[in-house]
Amino acid sequence: MQAGAAAAGASFAAALAGIDWSRPWFQPFAARGAALAAAVQGGADLRALLDAESGALGLRNARGLPLRFVPQQALPEGRAYEAHIDATGEVPTRNNLHDFFNALVWLHFPQAKRVLNQIQAAVIAREGVRTGRGGVRDAATLFDENAVLFLSEGEEFAEALRGFAWQQLFVAQRHAWDTACRVVPFGHALLEKLVRPYKAVTAHAWTLPPLPDAALDQALALSLEHAAAAGTLRGGRCFAPLPVMGIPAWCADNASPDFYADTTVFRPGRLRDLRRQPD
Repeated sequence: MQAGAAAAGASFAAALAGIDWSRPWFQPFAARGAALAAAVQGGADLRALLDAESGALGLRNARGLPLRFVPQQALPEGRAYEAHIDATGEVPTRNNLHDFFNALVWLHFPQAKRVLNQIQAAVIAREGVRTGRGGVRDAATLFDENAVLFLSEGEEFAEALRGFAWQQLFVAQRHAWDTACRVVPFGHALLEKLVRPYKAVTAHAWTLPPLPDAALDQALALSLEHAAAAGTLRGGRCFAPLPVMGIPAWCADNASPDFYADTTVFRPGRLRDLRRQPD
């Protein structure tokens, strides 16, 4: 048992050591993430560190209960993960990259994560845990796991994204990125994939107006609440697919316009997608 735990701990420490925090997609999380990773590699307990961070930030779930990070075994058999967080404030957390990034997003976007958890828990309370999640819960899960926030001025960039106009978005408007348009990662499964990035990594993009980092969490939480109330947070169609390695400065190879000619990644879109209008 002890040997197995030691091996698992060493494996987790090695995985954390493999994160390159200088990568552009990790920048919003780099300071806190690198410090946590270094502490775990030095032998500290991840959940104790997370609890200390959560306590210092005063984080709570939608019921006002203090947010705590607990071992996976604390999740009772038969209880849905999201329902457990909503009922207790306890986030079951394993020593792996997937749960590490999930916790990191909780610390960085606590209001938005709380709203997503509340949406998921409400659906579970109303409909139970089914084989298929259903439209609303599916959308909330996709957001939680794989979303990026697409922040842009006006409609030009968002229309290019929704219309699969990759040359317009990434080549013709390349000079305007990081001023008129930028992307902030949110999904923890997406962040895990980006530890070892590859060309076909594709995120679910959620559009918002340009905002300073300090205002982003609250604005996102309000956007999710509004979408849930309006019935527009439903299924995968409420997002736009975004191949993230196409984002300028996220990949050295995309400096060439030929990078975007690969239609297996930068797909032209189906006719119904091209005709689809935002809600």
